Amino acid sequence: MVEHEKYMRRCLELAQLGAGYVSPNPIVGAVVVNDGKIIGEGYHRKYGQAHAEVNAIAQVTQRFDNHAELLKNSTIYVSLEPCAHYGKTPPCADLIIKHHIPNVVVGCRDPFPQVDGKGIEKLQRSGIEVITGVLEEECRWLNRRFFTKVQKHRPYIILKWAQTQDGFFAPADGSQFWITGEEARKLVHKWRSEEDAILVGKNTVLADNPQLNTRYWDGPSPKRVVIDRRLELDKGLNVFDNSAETLIFNEVKFDVDGNNKYIALEDFERFVPQYILYQLYLQDVQSVIIEGGAHTLNTFIEAGLWDEARVFTGNKVLTKGIKAPQITGILATEDTVGADRLQLFYHKPAI
Repeated sequence: MVEHEKYMRRCLELAQLGAGYVSPNPIVGAVVVNDGKIIGEGYHRKYGQAHAEVNAIAQVTQRFDNHAELLKNSTIYVSLEPCAHYGKTPPCADLIIKHHIPNVVVGCRDPFPQVDGKGIEKLQRSGIEVITGVLEEECRWLNRRFFTKVQKHRPYIILKWAQTQDGFFAPADGSQFWITGEEARKLVHKWRSEEDAILVGKNTVLADNPQLNTRYWDGPSPKRVVIDRRLELDKGLNVFDNSAETLIFNEVKFDVDGNNKYIALEDFERFVPQYILYQLYLQDVQSVIIEGGAHTLNTFIEAGLWDEARVFTGNKVLTKGIKAPQITGILATEDTVGADRLQLFYHKPAI
């Protein structure tokens, strides 16, 4: 089992390289092992393209003239159950069977209804030995966004905010006030590149005129989500510049204007977070990072709709102003980022 765990950890490392590029698919890594050596490895690089198993097997066929014989005496490790259905690509289980790979080690089952055990069953019916549950908890955690979307029918929700040393979110007038340093801002842009969407309320757009992109990090920019109930925001603001798909939740209209999509909610008095998250789920958004303002963050906290909270505490003091949100969660880690303190909370135990 220790040997299996060693190769599964490599699968997890590879899978992480696909973060931000493969949604709404899961991130997956695979390695092919022969006689105690990795002879091929791969990961799911981009949505709609080859899966991890395909890339790992392709590396073997490209590197070795005797690949057919090697694969017939190999084990393939994969962090998530191989698919058994036709989607954007053919089933990976069929590819494994085609190459007569006799052993498959799986980190965890895929909860997607069209897979969920079917890939494992197809392999076993073909006489392949399948071992499951190797580093299962780690494999499930790696794909917590995918598991949340499939099982809860909503995106995985990450709250992010910065607060002063004395617990304030912003000055009383809501004006822009930088609490954290450059290191924290770069880290936030890295986080944005790993999520499908970033959500803010109207007041944050008014105060900061944010771009909500990843200009301080080399990675994809997420979709932008803005809550503007009465469509009061000026169309000249950065969030409406058509540089990224932007969803504007309101009570006035459904419309599409370039990359700006207006989505009217049927009720803006009750269940607003629930309605927004369900609409994002329908748009195949797998994860969303909520960056403000305080009212928007508190609305999701009060509804119990959050999975992680990433809270920066800077050295600055305001003495008065808008109080930072308060949460009751599990403190997982506490680190220093530049001159700032970063705390990571989880709402519930890991998936």
